[in-house]
Amino acid sequence: MKRVCTRQFRNLTRLRSFGEVREKISRSINHVCLSRRSFHGSACRLGELELTSVRYPHVQRGKYATLTEKDVDFFQKLLPQRVLQDPSELDGYNIDWMRTVRGNSQMVLRPKTTSEVAEILKYCNERHLAVVPQGGNTGLVGGSVPVFDEIVISTQLMNQIISLDEVSGIVVCQSGCILETLDNYLAERELMMPLDLGAKGSCHIGGNVSTNAGGLRLLRYGSLHGSVLGVEAVLASGEIVDCLSSLRKDNTGYDLKQLFIGSEGTLGMVTSVSILCPRRPKAVNVAFLGVENFEAALQTFQLCKGMLAEILSACEFMDQESMQCIQENLKLTNPIKSYPLYILIETSGSHGSHDEEKLNAFLEAAMGKGIVQDGTIAMDVTQRQNIWGLRERIAEGLLHDGYNYKYDISLPLPKLYEIVEDMRQRLGSKVTRVVSYGHLGDGNLHFNVTTPEYNKEVLGLIEPYIYEWTSQVRGSVSAEHGLGFKKRDCIRYSKEPNAVKMMVKMKKLFDPNGILNPYKTIPL
Repeated sequence: MKRVCTRQFRNLTRLRSFGEVREKISRSINHVCLSRRSFHGSACRLGELELTSVRYPHVQRGKYATLTEKDVDFFQKLLPQRVLQDPSELDGYNIDWMRTVRGNSQMVLRPKTTSEVAEILKYCNERHLAVVPQGGNTGLVGGSVPVFDEIVISTQLMNQIISLDEVSGIVVCQSGCILETLDNYLAERELMMPLDLGAKGSCHIGGNVSTNAGGLRLLRYGSLHGSVLGVEAVLASGEIVDCLSSLRKDNTGYDLKQLFIGSEGTLGMVTSVSILCPRRPKAVNVAFLGVENFEAALQTFQLCKGMLAEILSACEFMDQESMQCIQENLKLTNPIKSYPLYILIETSGSHGSHDEEKLNAFLEAAMGKGIVQDGTIAMDVTQRQNIWGLRERIAEGLLHDGYNYKYDISLPLPKLYEIVEDMRQRLGSKVTRVVSYGHLGDGNLHFNVTTPEYNKEVLGLIEPYIYEWTSQVRGSVSAEHGLGFKKRDCIRYSKEPNAVKMMVKMKKLFDPNGILNPYKTIPL
């Protein structure tokens, strides 16, 4: 990217080498996901983590059967060498990535095909054995791990790309494909996944679909409700529902695939998906900006929407406390001066000089109006990844504080930062830090509080206050993480009673014995 006259941008800094930043910020933006090896490596710490059934004694185990030797024999014959029972192998499947909930499953099943999943669920349904579908286990609300002793059905080995139509850009794959692997495969064909997450190096596309993951570029590419063209899923009875269409238009009857998108494995287990993938942009620019307050952040977003329009692919924000967290805990370096709020803007298009010209005009206008105070623009791919790493690694940095109370809410944009300021006053010195960051482009706030260890008093100050606050401004208690186990009973803050009743009826229709991911999403 050519050098831009500093007189145009006043104190806007363009880094050519990124110097210390390149050295201190990891080249990989996927550290936000810990591997299962990390779980095993910290077994002593994980062994001290309370079981979910102990920490949440109000949740009672359902009337499900327990595993017998006969059950084990059946599964071992169905899945030779693909049944895990060694306690040393089970920790990574029983504990969530946040290390806040811990199940006690005695068995993990690893099917390779839809027919094997069908056999598993048919048998479990007849025996009343509860199950938990699990992908990369990167969820943040306890939805992908057992609460008690449910059997884990892992999609790790269901990782085949079935087909790709390069003309239409439609890929069909099994649910266990890792998001980043899919994106790399598509990149070779000048396509891309419409979804991008900090957890992309570990999360599975089936889990993304089952939770309707939002991600970093929803502003440009929309939600999975629009990108997913077809789904194959297995019901609790073992029946296979094949809605794996690759058509963009099919106006026949009910759109059943939509029921499985975002249902978190409570209605059926997704085994394959068909996804519409956009063309990969030829030109990508990333700017990292500093602003004095949230009003300036909103003005910046409004200005970039108008001036960048069709090339705007992401508009993220993080506050000063987020930056302090990754500086202190991950030793990352802020490439600009310290500001109360930071904004990350990404553009993507097909014509580099055109896009650069538009971005330059936007930055000149933003600084001319005094909205943006400082900033830097990435000069190459590595620098773009490094800047994105500042935003994507906040969740990892928070883990170093101890216990993380994590909230994912959707609010009207003018109210987005009010809850943060309110909660800082409410919690005061009782907590280590209050951090917020998220997707300015779609009103999604990631609100986090940390303490050295789990503190019931702090939790009582946060909940249900944050949910009541969100409900009063007609927001949503879950913008993209789902409800899982932790937020299941909070659904009523965002959905009216008749809607919840209808969901309960649907659950009973699809899963009358309640074996699919029990204790999750749907309130009892």
